[in-house]
Amino acid sequence: MYLKKTRQKNGRIFLSIVDGYYDKDKGHSRTITVEKVGYLDELEKLYEDPIAYFNERVQMLKKQKAERISPISMEFSHDEKLTYDQAYRKNFGYAVLSQVYHELKIDKFLMNKQRSSKINFSSNDIMKLLVFSRLLHPASKKKTFENRSLYFEKENYSLDDVYRSLSFFYKHSSALQVHLNDRIKQLYGRNTNLVYYDVTNYYFETDTIDDLRKKGVSKEHRPNPIVQMGLFMDNLGIPITFELFPGNTNDCLTFRPGLSRIQKEYDLGKIIVVADKGMTTGDNIHYTLSGKHGYVFSMSVRGADQEFKKYVLNEDGYTWYGSEYKRKSRLYPRTILVTSRNGKKIKKVVDEKQVIFYSEKYAKKAKADREKTIAKAMDIIQNPGKYSRATSYGAAGYVKNIMFDKETGEILSPKKLLELDVEKLQAEEALDGYYAIVTSEYKETDDHIIDIYRGLWRIEESFRVTKSDLEARPVFVSREEHIQAHFLTCFIALTIARIIEHKLDHKYSIGRILESLAKSECTHMKQNYYLFDYFDEILNDLGDIFQIDFSKKIRSLGEIKKIIATTKKG
Repeated sequence: MYLKKTRQKNGRIFLSIVDGYYDKDKGHSRTITVEKVGYLDELEKLYEDPIAYFNERVQMLKKQKAERISPISMEFSHDEKLTYDQAYRKNFGYAVLSQVYHELKIDKFLMNKQRSSKINFSSNDIMKLLVFSRLLHPASKKKTFENRSLYFEKENYSLDDVYRSLSFFYKHSSALQVHLNDRIKQLYGRNTNLVYYDVTNYYFETDTIDDLRKKGVSKEHRPNPIVQMGLFMDNLGIPITFELFPGNTNDCLTFRPGLSRIQKEYDLGKIIVVADKGMTTGDNIHYTLSGKHGYVFSMSVRGADQEFKKYVLNEDGYTWYGSEYKRKSRLYPRTILVTSRNGKKIKKVVDEKQVIFYSEKYAKKAKADREKTIAKAMDIIQNPGKYSRATSYGAAGYVKNIMFDKETGEILSPKKLLELDVEKLQAEEALDGYYAIVTSEYKETDDHIIDIYRGLWRIEESFRVTKSDLEARPVFVSREEHIQAHFLTCFIALTIARIIEHKLDHKYSIGRILESLAKSECTHMKQNYYLFDYFDEILNDLGDIFQIDFSKKIRSLGEIKKIIATTKKG
């Protein structure tokens, strides 16, 4: 390796650092440029003696190269022991998370906000701990703090600081979500013409009820208090914003506050909101249209009026695609009920496109799902003493003349009066496999409307990710500020995971990606060297995208810290 001086055609001398190697294929020595330094006359303006300066750099690069090439020798004594106060095992996979975290400039946001606060710890260091651990090793705040040595990061904060930081995060939650949206628009050209919305809930490991934690309809059929979460997501599956509501809030009542907030705080322009039938109320449709936005909502066929059901079941207008799928649509002035300022319901007419499709596959599934319920209904008829209001839930709807004791819940109806509601059963079977989508976007084709609606599965998957991979519930914190901050860290974690999934072109699921990153660990041996013991296809692909070599078996602490530092450049 040496400093090469090349005279150009214009007479100027160009400096570069080159190295030599033997090309086995060509059978002779070759050189490769290690660094392009610059023109000597320009460098003389910056350095007293540029030749001497860059010759010293050559010597340093030679030394580094020798260290990389030379074998690493270590000696271990048979009686060496571990010490309990040293963390030998470290995670390295979080380097990928760190790179996305800093691309989003979450660190800059938090440091700017902290300047005007009185807190004397790094909120950024704690946020990184909570987010990285939520993705790789989800646990309680206390357990996460105890495992903080798992990363090559600063640890100069206490458990009390972790809890105090939650109030700080809550205070800046809305602004941070807006900041993330702005960064994602800059980095990935976020398209918000289509915005998906859905609601789920999370349970608490307590029976305590307060203003936020309420008993409600749990999606997981839990008796515990819950909190409702409304989530907006873009067409790539990357979250836009979230909001929490008391656990007893009806799903449909979360929509308007959420839409109002993104109208005020986010520069999204006109949007088309996509949501399931839980949002299809007159108030939600009227509010969406009043804001000059559009909607693509599914609508319950069974809960619709008789005219709509008649249209669905009428074979006229359907086009069959193969033998198991058919579809039709119409433009139709539908009457909706809208709540006026005085609380009264008034009728409004909306002109919308209604797309109906039927799937034989869905019809068979609906019938199979109902068979268990019908079997239970028949058993209730034969053995009413075995059941109560609670244990007969669902099946009791198919039993005629059934009555319950208001206090005990026991079935009061004599066995001889109970019979299967055949008419109800036949009416439901007739609608099996039919689905309806209603939309303000009447100029769009049926196929496009259906494709738009099918994108809703990503938000449903996001909820599954937060509940399973990120273990967002049960929630252990109890103060409202801490609860809000807990879900903010989950939101950031989900956003980072979705971005990584997007960078990988959805080749792997989030669960598999996080599993590989969690397994990318190393063990401290001696002389500040770490031994790596896991590598797979996912890490290989991540390495190509994020420019990190996960296949290397041994690294020095200095080399590891240099890689981590590189991920923080944003």
